[in-house]
This record gives sequence, C-alpha cells and structure tokens, in this order.
Amino acid sequence: MKKFKAMYVCASPETIKRVYNEKQRQQLAEITEMKEEVVTPENFDSFDLTDREVIFSTWGMMNFTDEQIAKLPNLKAVFYGAGATDAFARPLLKNGIKLVSAWKANAVPVAEFTVAQILLSMKNYFSNTWQNRFAGPGCYGETVALIGAGAISQKVQELLKNFNLNVVVVPSRPERRTVSLEEVFKTAYVISNHLPNRDDNKKVITGEMFESMRQGATFINTGRGAQVDEEGMIEAMKKRPDLTALLDVLVEEPPQENSELYKVPNIHLSSHIAGSLNDELYRMSDYVIADYIRFANGEAMLNEVTEELLMTH
Repeated sequence: MKKFKAMYVCASPETIKRVYNEKQRQQLAEITEMKEEVVTPENFDSFDLTDREVIFSTWGMMNFTDEQIAKLPNLKAVFYGAGATDAFARPLLKNGIKLVSAWKANAVPVAEFTVAQILLSMKNYFSNTWQNRFAGPGCYGETVALIGAGAISQKVQELLKNFNLNVVVVPSRPERRTVSLEEVFKTAYVISNHLPNRDDNKKVITGEMFESMRQGATFINTGRGAQVDEEGMIEAMKKRPDLTALLDVLVEEPPQENSELYKVPNIHLSSHIAGSLNDELYRMSDYVIADYIRFANGEAMLNEVTEELLMTH
C-alpha cells in the first residue's frame, strides 16, 4: 500500500481529536506520512504544503480559494470525516481533487433517532398523559412521509422495513416528486424532514402546511431549521394543540431565551443530538480511513462525493 503524504485540515485542532480518536490517529500515522501540526485557516500560509497529497478533515474543513488550491499542487484527495460537503466541495471537484465524505456513517445515528421518534409518535407518546389519553393509530398500516431522499432518508426507509407502515418519500428536487409537500402534510400521520441544506430549501415548509395536518399528527425535524417557516409553524402549533413538533434543529441554536419555541407546549426541542455524538463520531473516521486504504491500494472508494451526487441529494 502506498503511503501518501497527509495532513489534517480543520478550523480547530481539538475537533480533529474529537472525531479521530487516539487509536485512529495512530493508525493514520502508520499508513500515511502525516504532518504533525493541524493546518487551520489561520496558519495555512505559514507552511509549505506543496508536497501534501491527501487531507483528513471533519467539521471545520476549509473552503479553499483558488489561490490556496494553487499552493497545493500535489493534492489528490480529501477525506472528510463528517456529512454534508456542499460548503467546500466544488472548488475541490473543479480542480480534479477527489472527495470522500462520511455522510453514510453520519446518516446512521440520525436515522436511528428518527425511527425511534416515528414509532413513538404513532402512539402519540409525546402528548399522551393520564389527563390527555388520546392515543395515535399505532404502527400498523399508517403513513409516514419522509421529505428528502438522501442518505438519512434512505437509512430510515431501510429501518422502517421492519414495520408495517406505508412510507412515502418526497425528493428534495421538485421535478423528481410524484407527490407534493402539501399533499403529504395533509395525509401522513408522521412527517419527517431530511432535506439537504440548500438555499432553494429555505422556508419551504410553511405554516399553512402545519395547519393542514391530520388530527394528532407529528412533525419531526432532524434536517435543518432554515427549511421551516418557524413563525408560521409556531402560530399553527398554537392553533392546533393536537399536533406535535419534535425539533432537533432550529434556525437559531440555541433559541433566544424569550423565544416562543420554549413556550408552546406541543413543540418539543432537543439540542441537536440526532447526528453523530461522542462514540458515534468514530464511525465517521472509520469510514474515511477505510476509503483511504482503498485509495492507497488503487481500489474504488465507496463513499466518494461527485458533482452528480451534490446535484441530486
């Protein structure tokens, strides 16, 4: 196996240590010629990086300018130990630099979290009390709508195959849809948002959609807060106390202390915990290290990001 000249690139060296544990960093030191110091946006110009061939990174990856890429003439591949790459991918791809992401690894805990909430929502667990004994239809034959068709949505679909549920998928690109957002909000008992973080997805989930939901229905958001018209949602949830919103992501995180999001009883907030946390972070590193080994052996990589992938998810 060829040992490529490697470096870590990240806004915070501590984030590298959080995502790549000591055992994984030792493994990379053995299978690459790893630069000792983490390269950050602040110290990038302090180094001669002309010999570096591969980058390992995670959240906090630099979005290279053309001038910075020109200073990396031998860069062949970036191995990104996290999920979405939209913020920095295109300058790399434009210059023929391969990009690997752990998006499939990061999809696993989000999908597990989502499925747990879907199953509980089918019983109306989040609103059921001895004072309010309204229970949902249960997990037999009901409809779940997944908004978005990317890796997380695909993993949720896979996990839900174990249950007798009708799963409707609404792709993020309107031209690929066979059913509209408006229709699934009216018909599904649980709607779960997994839209990618793109400008054309901002506030596409409107207050009117929430107001149209079925009696007792639940909305789950592990995608992005910006995809929801929060003011419209809050007003709808006030009008419809029978509904439930389970929000792991928000426009502003955390919300301001006086935010209505804290005050509406049928809106439940969690602190962005659906994605990879703690020990789950090491799964992402394992994915990119495994693809680096394939790359170094001249084999096809399993988690490569392409322009087509960016356009279709």
